[in-house]
Amino acid sequence: MTGKSAITSILLSALLAGGGIYYAQVYAFYDQIPPADIKVELTAIDSGTPQPIAIKNPQAIDSNSSPIRYRACFETVQSAEELSQSYVAFPKAVPLVAPGWFACFDAAKIGKALETGEARAFLGQRNIEYGIDRVVAVFPDGRGYAWQQLNECGDKLYDGSPADPSCPAPDTSAKGTN
Repeated sequence: MTGKSAITSILLSALLAGGGIYYAQVYAFYDQIPPADIKVELTAIDSGTPQPIAIKNPQAIDSNSSPIRYRACFETVQSAEELSQSYVAFPKAVPLVAPGWFACFDAAKIGKALETGEARAFLGQRNIEYGIDRVVAVFPDGRGYAWQQLNECGDKLYDGSPADPSCPAPDTSAKGTN
């Protein structure tokens, strides 16, 4: 009987630990952002500074545990074509997967639309946090999505290789905003 009890105890502990880790990764560290606090900015071609665009029906999540957990969904009245006249394009946009419960954000569909040219990606804000850019994708019907992804300086910072001389020195005192 002692062997069965030990095995049962080990399996139960492993199951509980696995469930706790799953919950922590998928639910515990995310916070939903109140719609009134969600703004979408795109970097203007002429000034190089982020400017807010008009949005409706925003939904967003974020996490203090990682700078790349931000995801947002929204609608805009401006078409991707109109936005491309005034705002900086983001050619290497790769949407990151959102938790399954944040159903409005489907990274696979957004990524495919970006690859085929159905959607267009724009720079929301460069270095919203050192090495992290905010990226915004807009579909022709006005659906929009935002996320944060590593830029070339962030890639170097996190993989441990020497930073390119064109990268600014990391500023650990400042943190970007939503």
